[in-house]
Amino acid sequence: MERWETFYVIVGSSAAALIGIQFVVVTLVAGIRTLTTAESISAFGTPTVVHLSFALVVSAFMTVPWESPFPVAALAAACGLAGLGYLTIVLRRARRQTVYQPVWEDWVWHGVLPAACYLALIVAALLRHSLPRPSLFAIAASALALLLIGIHNAWDTVVHVIVTAAREGDR
Repeated sequence: MERWETFYVIVGSSAAALIGIQFVVVTLVAGIRTLTTAESISAFGTPTVVHLSFALVVSAFMTVPWESPFPVAALAAACGLAGLGYLTIVLRRARRQTVYQPVWEDWVWHGVLPAACYLALIVAALLRHSLPRPSLFAIAASALALLLIGIHNAWDTVVHVIVTAAREGDR
């Protein structure tokens, strides 16, 4: 596991920094009252922070010097199950909110890709004992993918808000 430490330090630190930046973004977006509602933030903004948080949590528990592989498997499964549970709530919120009509790309980045990451964590946990090396790569790929999904979704939100605000300003 020592050989993985640098990878998880990079992913975890990046996720932590991006969580902080997301708070700044939400604060700035809150100033544009016509474009935001609690519904849209809970459907698109909060999940970004949650995905980044899962990348941070996975990175943290993967750098702990565990005595056995069981805690890694248990925590990976717990993160995967919690992530899937949260994702079902988020997708319901995204369908119900009325501020923004999601397009197929939104469903992919806010639903399909995070679900794949959380499922991969569960599968990696189940295979941790029988296939330790591939399961380590699956956990690493999930953490990195959640980080990249968070970056994409945060950027997408900022661009949408800026473009919409500019359009609203032109009227």
